[in-house]
Amino acid sequence: MLDLGRYLLGVAYLVALAGFVTLWGVQVRRWLLPRLSGAPALLGTAVLALSLLLWTAEILGSFELFGAAWYLAAVALAGVAAWRLLPRVAPGWGDLRRPQAAEPKVYPGERLEPGRRSSAKGKDGTPPGRQDPRAGAPVPTLIALAIAAAATIHFAAGVRLRLSTGITGFDSTWYHGPFAARFFQSGDTWGLHFIAPQFLAWFYPANSEVFHAAGMLAFGRDVLSPLLNLGWFVGCLFACWCIGRPYRVAPWSLVLGAVALSIPALSDQAGEARNDIVGIFFLLAAVAIALNAWAAREEGERSLSAGALVVTGLAAGLAAGTKLNFLLPCAVLVLGLVAIAPRGLRGRALLATGLAALAGGGYWYLRNLVHAGNPLPWVHHLGPISLPSPGQGLGGREAHSVFGYLTDGSVLSDWFLPGLHSGLWLAWPLLCIAALAGLVLSLQGLRSASFPLSGTKEDRSDGADLVLPLAGLVGLATALAWIVAPTSASGPDGMPRGFESGLRYLAPALVLGLALLPTAPLLRTRLAQVGLRSSLVPPDDPNDERRPWLKRSAVWIGSAAALMLLAIAIGYPVQRHYLQGRYADPSFTTPGLNAAFAWSRDISNAHIATTSTRQYPLFGIDLSNRVQFIGQERPSGGFEAPTTCRTWREELNKGEYDYVVATRDRVEPGKPPYPPQASWTEGPEAKIILRKPPTVVFELKDPLDPLGCP
Repeated sequence: MLDLGRYLLGVAYLVALAGFVTLWGVQVRRWLLPRLSGAPALLGTAVLALSLLLWTAEILGSFELFGAAWYLAAVALAGVAAWRLLPRVAPGWGDLRRPQAAEPKVYPGERLEPGRRSSAKGKDGTPPGRQDPRAGAPVPTLIALAIAAAATIHFAAGVRLRLSTGITGFDSTWYHGPFAARFFQSGDTWGLHFIAPQFLAWFYPANSEVFHAAGMLAFGRDVLSPLLNLGWFVGCLFACWCIGRPYRVAPWSLVLGAVALSIPALSDQAGEARNDIVGIFFLLAAVAIALNAWAAREEGERSLSAGALVVTGLAAGLAAGTKLNFLLPCAVLVLGLVAIAPRGLRGRALLATGLAALAGGGYWYLRNLVHAGNPLPWVHHLGPISLPSPGQGLGGREAHSVFGYLTDGSVLSDWFLPGLHSGLWLAWPLLCIAALAGLVLSLQGLRSASFPLSGTKEDRSDGADLVLPLAGLVGLATALAWIVAPTSASGPDGMPRGFESGLRYLAPALVLGLALLPTAPLLRTRLAQVGLRSSLVPPDDPNDERRPWLKRSAVWIGSAAALMLLAIAIGYPVQRHYLQGRYADPSFTTPGLNAAFAWSRDISNAHIATTSTRQYPLFGIDLSNRVQFIGQERPSGGFEAPTTCRTWREELNKGEYDYVVATRDRVEPGKPPYPPQASWTEGPEAKIILRKPPTVVFELKDPLDPLGCP
């Protein structure tokens, strides 16, 4: 357990880390996105701040220096340097064609449509939507906030369960948790951390796991891990609001986004280390920043600023660096932003957006390229060209895609329809139709905007909304990525048992489609006709330099102090409750593994060998146990389990393990109760300390004799 002093030290570490990344985020956002204000500016600041946390970990981790002291020092140096050295606004980051002109501030609420400024004035000469900001939020906004709060409370209920049991999800205990714990233990993010040889999972991008590891650095425990996805969930809601904001339909985008984020297929994100919700946040943030930056252009500007391209590309790259299924929508967004740039400036747009996307997610694919000779080792061929890849099967469930079953009537009726019913609620047809309508109706601007895919159209209306159709294409690409993903309908041929779980790959398209639905020209016109479009604009502009520096600082310092006091008053008893119940009485897997996980709570600083796919609980409460699936490294980053007793014993001796957890992942009728590795380990050098089907735990007293196999 953490005593009060150690807990306070962890809180202080987090406050310092948050303060320095905020300095970075605020100043870099002012430099790259000087025209954004209010919620979109805050969203851009968050993306930039999170990117600093990630970049610092990756740079240090490449040299095995990702430790608490080095990490805080590097983040502090970057934050202070940005605050002191970067200018408030850099003219070179304005319009791609010409330096940014000094213009009056632009508020999204002043625009009739993105790209067109309203000339209407109120009685007091102020623009519409800013005549009386003290009048309070309109009814649609209050209703939307209430629904978003209900969705957050529903999600938090799942978090509460994990605070009593520990993280129990299969993927969380298979690779999300072990990756984060390995980063924390070793300080190494560049090396391949081999786990159970299924799906080549050690090549997966790991942006999300870095954030978990950062929390582990603060407390030496994973007390923040069950809470992180709640923060990402709230971030997704905030990004949905920002998507609708330039069109004055933010409350409706928020409501529909909250509905999509609450589907059962995403319920396993609550309190877990799963990363689908993380990728959804970054994808929504990329779209929201692009839409708001387009709306904030000045008269005569015909493209996004280079700063907006950088931040949008960065957010898209952060999504692609989180999970593989975001690669396609990321590529569509990056190439689409290049396509809508004026002819002659597309090379610069590609440079700004592409390099930013690589900065957000390219680290893991570069690591794969160095270790395996292939950034995507799952891809063996590129047309007639053979690519380097591990010469082994994927393992795990048999791979099948939704696309491969679209003409199989029995699979559609017996598996897909029940799966949709369970994973997307009873109203799944309405949900899917509404999301598809949001994506398709967003494409209405293609005709009027003369979307320049061919690169031959130079003249187009300054008011044409080019980003909204692109957002629709990104959503359709996200749905396509789900349809063709090899694990979207995994399982034996004709029995896609993984279909329902795989609906989480469809969830990003549903969330984006529903958030975009109110922004479609047809629907927002109808909302305006019935008086349901919002005209409320936040009264405070974070770029307003007339506000005294001392007053702004006092607000931030006061907020930080209040949060710190709240963390101490509430967080301390919560973390004690979590650590006391963490895997104390597990019941989420086989009886033998449950017993082994409970046993490992009291073990620390041990080297544990295992055959279990689920490994995370074996790291212990203080995450000091070094846990390793026993296998042999193969060329091109391959990793396979030993197939003979002699090889098994040689690997155990090589690793100098203290304990062996020999187990099956499940109890299967007709098979022996224990795996062959259990008998391979038995002998005078190995003491049995736990035996319960299908698991045997050994304590190794001496090296095993490779020639003494039974």
